[in-house]
Amino acid sequence: MLSQLPTTRIDTSVTPFAVMWQMADSPEPQALDEKQPTTGIAAHDQPLGITSIGLAVATSALWGGTPVAISYSVDTLPPIGVAAIRFVLAALFMVVWCRWQRTELRLRTGELKPVVIAGLLLFVQIGLFHWGIHQSSSSHASLFINTFIFWVAAIDHFVTRITRLTTQKILGLVIAAAGVALILVKSEPTLTPATSEPDGVLLGFDQASLQGDVILLASAFLLGIKITYTKHALKTVEPGKLIFWHDVVGVVLFAAYSLAFEEIVVQGFNTPAILGLLYQGLAVAGLCFAVQTQLLKKHAASKIAVYSFTTPLFGIVFASLFRSDPLSSWLVVSGICVAVGIVMVHISRREES
Repeated sequence: MLSQLPTTRIDTSVTPFAVMWQMADSPEPQALDEKQPTTGIAAHDQPLGITSIGLAVATSALWGGTPVAISYSVDTLPPIGVAAIRFVLAALFMVVWCRWQRTELRLRTGELKPVVIAGLLLFVQIGLFHWGIHQSSSSHASLFINTFIFWVAAIDHFVTRITRLTTQKILGLVIAAAGVALILVKSEPTLTPATSEPDGVLLGFDQASLQGDVILLASAFLLGIKITYTKHALKTVEPGKLIFWHDVVGVVLFAAYSLAFEEIVVQGFNTPAILGLLYQGLAVAGLCFAVQTQLLKKHAASKIAVYSFTTPLFGIVFASLFRSDPLSSWLVVSGICVAVGIVMVHISRREES
């Protein structure tokens, strides 16, 4: 059954098809119901057509817009409070989805521990992501969060030893790291004689803070850890159940922190903030998840995942269009480096299989 595949969804906010590629290589979850058949990814390996490619790219584009949506929400609402609201929406969606898929939500013996650990990782990783966006920029967030795939590759090589780092993968990591370094390097912008305004476009540096950028990189690292742990947890807990309960644990922690340390005012719920929340809860947690599931019915996750390289590029463009982030030459070069690195890691992985 498709609902039992571990490649359906891990995170409703920042997870592109690269996560499906990682999950496709993980073992199937142990059968909790002996009557349920175990269907492998190979049974859904049709060639990609124009429609499927278009849907994969469109989904990556929606994911790329997530940092922009979060930025609009945290403009007037506290970052962790926004996380609490968006994962309430995500959990509600998962309730509907699990009922439709007839997935039991009651936790059985041995399932509480992995759910709690996954929820704790969600709380810390998403909390850092929201803080980072609040202090940095949407374009930087889109770039840095997508470096999680490289952390996963490193963890799989050095820690879990599931896969090895090939020469092509290492080259992809180096290229992506160079792109990240271009953004982390800071310089005082020059003044143009005509306007006496900081010429961020000329030198390629915007006003995002180094502290925010470092927080975003930490979030990407934790996302890599979270994905790795989720692959382990899916041996015990069904995907839909794990996702729902780890959302619930996250909501409890987000809400507790926000109530203790943040202040949410009614005036903060303006139109941009509400639209940003709905985008995160409906477009990403709902529409993207549904489209992704339909694609997995026909195609191998590894074939779809390669198009995730467009996610950071879409994120940069959307940040420029909707948030007026500087679309500098250095930022474009950085985005291309990260995208190339993603493609090289994906292609290398497909050739190994």
